[in-house]
Amino acid sequence: MSSTTAPETELRSMDRRSQDREARRVILSSYLGSTIEYYDFLLYASASALVFPHVFFQDLDPVAGVIASYGTFAAGYLARPLGGVIFGHFGDKLGRKKMLILSMFVMGIGSTLIGLIPSSASIGSWGAILLILLRVSQGIEVGGEWGGAALMALEHSSKGKRGFAASFTNAGAPTGAALGTTVLGLFAAMPTEQFLSWGWRIPFLASLLLLVVGIVVRSKVSESPIFKEAVAREEAQGNKPKLPILEVLRRPKALIYTMLAGASGFALQVFLSTFGVAYAVEHGATRQNVLYMFALASLVSIVFVVGMGRLSDRLGRRPVMIGGLIAFIALIYPMFGWLGSANTFLILVAFCVGLICHAAIFGPLAAFVSEQFGTTSRYTGASLGYEFATLLGAGFTPTILSSIYGGTGGNANWVVGYLAALALISAGFILLTRKSKDLDL
Repeated sequence: MSSTTAPETELRSMDRRSQDREARRVILSSYLGSTIEYYDFLLYASASALVFPHVFFQDLDPVAGVIASYGTFAAGYLARPLGGVIFGHFGDKLGRKKMLILSMFVMGIGSTLIGLIPSSASIGSWGAILLILLRVSQGIEVGGEWGGAALMALEHSSKGKRGFAASFTNAGAPTGAALGTTVLGLFAAMPTEQFLSWGWRIPFLASLLLLVVGIVVRSKVSESPIFKEAVAREEAQGNKPKLPILEVLRRPKALIYTMLAGASGFALQVFLSTFGVAYAVEHGATRQNVLYMFALASLVSIVFVVGMGRLSDRLGRRPVMIGGLIAFIALIYPMFGWLGSANTFLILVAFCVGLICHAAIFGPLAAFVSEQFGTTSRYTGASLGYEFATLLGAGFTPTILSSIYGGTGGNANWVVGYLAALALISAGFILLTRKSKDLDL
């Protein structure tokens, strides 16, 4: 018996090692690809606070210029669910890998073109119009990219490691934010006139170089084995292909719950990267120091995003995410004091505390959302749940916070109350979702 089973055991062991190797390659690809995508997408967030009001909306008064700039920021989030539908449909039909490469290509080109838009002083309102169109393009591509990256990592991993594997996709967000903020911060050290004239454009033009790296990395990974198995099973059974969007909308509870469960995590993310940055600068901190402190805090949070994903494999997605929301509610008020202190160290503490709370929500989120949907509609369902959460939580948050803050004469207490209320709503919907860490995909 040993003579027949030993080769079989060795073969299984080799297959397992090969699968583990490929899983690591896919996780790295998801992380690097997500980093590049979010470099492009979140670079826009910092620029919308510090640059665009002066370059594309300079004819408006300062408050109106900031709100208009944040409006273009929101346009990207409005477009993300559309990207989830388009790329999700083809990702559930043709495969995850093809859509990942396509989304990255269009995203890189769009970000590069943002760096080439003439200012309103040169072409008037056309500058703002082009900015909005390219931001919408960014939103569509990010809306399609996240689902593919998360599912590739998730579906290549074994049960008990899915939260950890998928968290690397979300870890790309703070990595991209740190990279984009650092690069923008380097050019922000220039004299203001030069920075607003051409210095801010260089970080956007650098997207073209990152695009080449991303395409090379993603082209070398294999298609999701769970997806290929599901397609083969459907073909063998002779089942008529279903529209993924109809499968998701036929039972909308999972979509609604995941959308509302994740919303406050994104509100916290953009609160820090936009309103928090502007608030600290307004209260006496230098622009460059604030950008560097946010970048440093983003680097710290990467470890926590992955760690919280791993912890969710042990404790479950829901306890970890709710713990992050409770911590955020408890610490949001002192965070405003630190941000407004003009003390570089306290500003760093505020960003670190906020992003660690965010990591507890964000780390398990990729697995949490993806595990709520079936394989043949998972790309579409996960993308829509995630992107509607970003729309609700992040798309309008900078505009809402600026309006609340400006409308109350600079009273931060109302901003605190708004963010805390969002956190309570998300916590309630997290409790309503099903436990998912042990589900068989």
